[in-house]
Amino acid sequence: MHNFQDNAARWGELVERLHGRLDELVDLFMARVQEIPEYAGNRVGLPELRDTARETFRRLVDGLRDKELQQSGRNGDRDSLTQFSSELGAKRARAGISPEALISAVRLDFSILWADLLQISDPEDAMLLTSRVDRVWRVVDEFATQTHSSYSAERVRMAQEESNIRREFIARLFSKSELSADTISQAAAALVTDPDARFSIVAASGEAASKLRAIAAQGPPSSQRLFVHEFGGSAYVFWALGRPGAGGVQPEGSAYLPAGIAGIPCGYVEGFAGLRALPSAARTAERLALLLHPSDKGPLTAAGAWARLAKQQLQDAGLDLWADLDSALSPCRGGERERLEETVRHFLSTGNITTTAQALFCHRNTILNRLHRFQDLTGIDLTVPSQAARLVVAWA
Repeated sequence: MHNFQDNAARWGELVERLHGRLDELVDLFMARVQEIPEYAGNRVGLPELRDTARETFRRLVDGLRDKELQQSGRNGDRDSLTQFSSELGAKRARAGISPEALISAVRLDFSILWADLLQISDPEDAMLLTSRVDRVWRVVDEFATQTHSSYSAERVRMAQEESNIRREFIARLFSKSELSADTISQAAAALVTDPDARFSIVAASGEAASKLRAIAAQGPPSSQRLFVHEFGGSAYVFWALGRPGAGGVQPEGSAYLPAGIAGIPCGYVEGFAGLRALPSAARTAERLALLLHPSDKGPLTAAGAWARLAKQQLQDAGLDLWADLDSALSPCRGGERERLEETVRHFLSTGNITTTAQALFCHRNTILNRLHRFQDLTGIDLTVPSQAARLVVAWA
């Protein structure tokens, strides 16, 4: 049985023999790593893979030497196993290797080193190898841990870089009212989307904007990607629906609205044509968001808000239809105004005397009398569309 000094000397001999067998170690690694699909698919070139394997085994074998026998690298710390493993992890991340494939490849190092140690050792080295197996494992494990750590850090950095690029191109789409073809094509490439697809957009401010940002950050349950832009206290979220079919037919799912957004009060523009129309759609969505009422519980579309928008524009021009209507109904007494307004609102929503009477549990003649009374007070004939529209706008 070897004494301590003999064991150290014998271990040094085995390590030196390993160092002289780097080519054999690399050949075995190259054969086995090709069994991993992502490496077999040439995501990493064979010459680069072979060079990396050789440098890996050279450093691993050096790590197995007793400290006083370890070789110092020509470049000091840069040539250390730690630095090398950090660079390797980052390179594999940039090559698009999955973490599972990377770990599978790194794990080959221990099995190859240990199998070769067993091959070059003698039967009487059994106790020596048993005492050193932990060292072999520790050296390889430290290499694997550092490689995976740097891989993960590089993946995070790449994701942040990609996110920054997306934000930059999204900001370009919102920055101008007229977009050039180059801007559109570059943004579409950065967002990995079809520039000619149909899109939808929502906009909100305040608490609703915070909810939109949260929904976009967690992503919808489907594979639908949500794109976010923030400006001036407002949040905008838009998504692709698909390209129109022949004859302008809308694609299936053109009315898609992410479930989380469905319960957020916001301005909503649905199905506009292509990224070129995004600036205009964003302005419309923002304008619709300004028309939201406290009672609104979900997105507001132009179809649902046209009366509010018309009312706002008339008020901006100094025309207040509601004030005129309020004055005209002021002679009503004893609940008459409430009954008249209830009847008129029902009639405006259905356009049918009988349906209105049934909903209010009244006789048809009662409904007719109330409509006539309303016309006498306001001058608005509800059977004339233009006059009825004035009332819809006034009550918006």
